[in-house]
Amino acid sequence: MKIACGTDIIEIERIKENIENLGEKFLNKIYTEQEIQYCESKKVQKYQSYAARFAVKEAAFKAISFKLKDKYQICWKDIETIVNDQGKPELRIIGLNLNDVESMDVSISHCQAYATANVTILIK
Repeated sequence: MKIACGTDIIEIERIKENIENLGEKFLNKIYTEQEIQYCESKKVQKYQSYAARFAVKEAAFKAISFKLKDKYQICWKDIETIVNDQGKPELRIIGLNLNDVESMDVSISHCQAYATANVTILIK
């Protein structure tokens, strides 16, 4: 067994500025429809949720980079954060052969200024 991990931290203000300045163009390039719906449902804390999901995408990319021939093999929307019935974030990666992945775990945290994510993958 092998463990791969990735971590990322992002300024929430940076994501907020991108959303305010670029709007739909930014949102539709980075986030899936399900992620957008979830973040928008958070009202006042939507920018924290967007930033946290951005951090998950970066952390996941770092964790799965060993599987990529080049960094253009996947795009932003190929990595999706979903929330299970218990409210825990889970990771969905689209378009990669993950047959050798035993499990994936994601942890997200944010405060007023920063969002961070950690992705851990257990490989058979």
